[in-house]
Amino acid sequence: MSWNLTTAQRQAYLYHYAPLIYKRGDENNSQEGTDWLSNYDFDRNGRFSDNRVNWRNVNQYVQGANTHWRIRPTLYSALLEYAENGTKNLVLLYHVYNAADKDFDQIHDWERVEIVLRGVTGNPGTGESVAYATVTTHHEHIMRRSTDSAVQFMTTPTGKHLMLWQADGSGALPTTTRGHELRFATTPWSTVAASMNGTGKAEVDINNDSKKNIHYAFVPEASAGAVSTWGAQAVTSASAPVLASRLDNGDSTSWRSVKRVTYELQDLADVLPTHWQNWQLHWRDTKTSDVLLESPVTSEAGQAEVLAGLQRFYTASLDIGAGDLTDGREGIPSKSWLYGAYSAEANADDSASSDDFGGYEGVGLDSYGRSRGAVSGDLASHNAYWRQHDFFVHTGVVDTADRREAGTWLPAQWHLAANGGFDGRWTQLFDDRP
Repeated sequence: MSWNLTTAQRQAYLYHYAPLIYKRGDENNSQEGTDWLSNYDFDRNGRFSDNRVNWRNVNQYVQGANTHWRIRPTLYSALLEYAENGTKNLVLLYHVYNAADKDFDQIHDWERVEIVLRGVTGNPGTGESVAYATVTTHHEHIMRRSTDSAVQFMTTPTGKHLMLWQADGSGALPTTTRGHELRFATTPWSTVAASMNGTGKAEVDINNDSKKNIHYAFVPEASAGAVSTWGAQAVTSASAPVLASRLDNGDSTSWRSVKRVTYELQDLADVLPTHWQNWQLHWRDTKTSDVLLESPVTSEAGQAEVLAGLQRFYTASLDIGAGDLTDGREGIPSKSWLYGAYSAEANADDSASSDDFGGYEGVGLDSYGRSRGAVSGDLASHNAYWRQHDFFVHTGVVDTADRREAGTWLPAQWHLAANGGFDGRWTQLFDDRP
């Protein structure tokens, strides 16, 4: 299979399946606006290391200060396109960005969504099917097939949006939802649609738990049907006062009072160069990730932003407001999900860490008993560096065996256009905005 999607079609797929995110806020006590989604450069100073410090003052933006800020709620995305047995399939990745976490104790938050489509034939909504979706719940990767009742979509003429619920940023007790964790919103769209403009209590059921409050609905801006249905608006200095919830996480509100906010898509490849060039502005050198790049990381115009070759990405978080300058966590190049190399779980158990697949180390095997190095032909990469196009695609079935997942490491050269492939983790698709 040698045909490929166009750039416009890739953008269209990412927006067509971009999630609808219901979110609970924790914004009483002069914290209005703090549970908005945001973008890495909301304060327009070109530095990520002061995001937590500056996000503490987002309530001042709501009150009319810092009018140069651009909150721009953003999901950082990527599309992988590959052929398998004569069929075109896609992996869609979305990183849901929050500028601070755990009651402002930590900088950045790393929750993400993965959606796999099979049987792609051209434009979105023309016959492809959703195989499964995976969401991050702290360190756990919760995977459900599309036939699971937990997987619900808002369907409009312009999109099929996976419905998710996100906790506020509070660092509550381990037995409660907290810290921006993502869950599947299991209440059917038909139920929400019948209630969304009424006076009933705004809440949805979530996987592995009970009903949860909703204070926000974040809607993909390029899905006209979703935006129109919700009456969603962009956050600006003018709209901020009416789009901040101001409610405590224990407060309920009516459906018609839910704040309806649009978000945009940008690229994971926008963030990756910050870990390489001028990385000292954003990250520390105490954690790194080495990647053998066969081709550069490129901008929307095709210009190289990270050069080809074996490159080191600096990934430890840098927080100028912390006494030790970090919260101990690391950025996207150190995340196993960037390579699909995670241990999928059926249910969130709120453990401190997820089962380790061992993909990087070379001990994580696919359904055929192969490691990533065996598939790429580069056994020397095991526990030494990632290859740029290493990626594991799950089947949607949870395998509880240690060091094995149901799925496959994509074969060498899967990403080449001649093979019907495209690896959007390293290519910027969406134009940057001022």
